[in-house]
Amino acid sequence: QVQLVESGGGLVQAGGSLRLSCAASGSIFNINAMGWYRQAPGKQRELVARIHSGGSTNYADSVKGRFTISRDNAKNTVLLQMNSLKPEDTAVYYCNVQGTTGWGTIMDSWGQGTQVTVSS
Repeated sequence: QVQLVESGGGLVQAGGSLRLSCAASGSIFNINAMGWYRQAPGKQRELVARIHSGGSTNYADSVKGRFTISRDNAKNTVLLQMNSLKPEDTAVYYCNVQGTTGWGTIMDSWGQGTQVTVSS
């Protein structure tokens, strides 16, 4: 079983910064991609940023230039540095990890979610 522990959400004023962290543990053989998604009230969950094992990244257009995703492969941890936050960034942010478990099965795990609220 794979567990994801998220931290770093909270309340911040517009223009401020937050950093989200997600650590994966358990029976993990390898991780192909780690990412962050978000879901605002009444909206579908959307990709915010994703980083692949080779280091390549994908970002939603709405966060390009403001958010930076990084990972520590040795610690199975992914970080999301969020700068210049806007009220429209308010959402529950979810960590996602994809890869292979120690049992050889496909791993597509989600964190419990962390609330990010940006006040205007």
